[in-house]
Amino acid sequence: MVQSGVDVFAAIVAQALSAQIMAAPADMSPEARIAIAPVAAAIAEVRKAQAALPPPRDDAEKLLRMRDLDQAAHRALGRIDVSRIPPADRKAALTAIQQQVGPIDRANQQALLAMLPPEGWFTISRYGKDASNAAFLIIQHAGPDLQRRFLPVLEPLAARGEVAGGDYALMFDRLALSEGRKQRYGTQIRCEAGRLTPSPIEDAQLVDSRRAAVGLGPYADYLTGFANAPPCG
Repeated sequence: MVQSGVDVFAAIVAQALSAQIMAAPADMSPEARIAIAPVAAAIAEVRKAQAALPPPRDDAEKLLRMRDLDQAAHRALGRIDVSRIPPADRKAALTAIQQQVGPIDRANQQALLAMLPPEGWFTISRYGKDASNAAFLIIQHAGPDLQRRFLPVLEPLAARGEVAGGDYALMFDRLALSEGRKQRYGTQIRCEAGRLTPSPIEDAQLVDSRRAAVGLGPYADYLTGFANAPPCG
């Protein structure tokens, strides 16, 4: 499953969180609390549903449940209109969100590392496409250290169809940008002046051929997914 515009926008908001959480005021206005409430609600809904389930049958099912919680938090995060949060409350609001999303990300990453199979990744042939993608999403929401560790593992697996090519492309691009390089597959968007803007691409004229090689659609079609995104912070 390739990340949607909402997923990538959530990553942009998450980057804003980490940049703005220091020296946050203790209180928030009612407007700020209303704006960020969907994150807690989405997490609570998934936790309640999963509490009623029997234990996971295997690691694949465990990964899927971890993904569902991950996506509930990050998709709700991606739907937040940061411009609706009063500027004076923004740091506190973003800190409050990070306090909810961060522990989920860290717990998922620790659980994934504990389940890691000897071959180094959760392959499609053994775990299924959805579980393999779930593992990707968890590492995609980690820091560059884990992405740097797993990207070389994903590359040959993607070439053999054991990892979705789009997953490899997304991780490649995110890591490249975090290391100060240009992205290669055009999967990453940044916030400029309150609007979503494509991050720089190396040899941009080749982006569609590179995207096709990993199973991604045309770049122009991908960008339309961000047309109606709320203003970013």
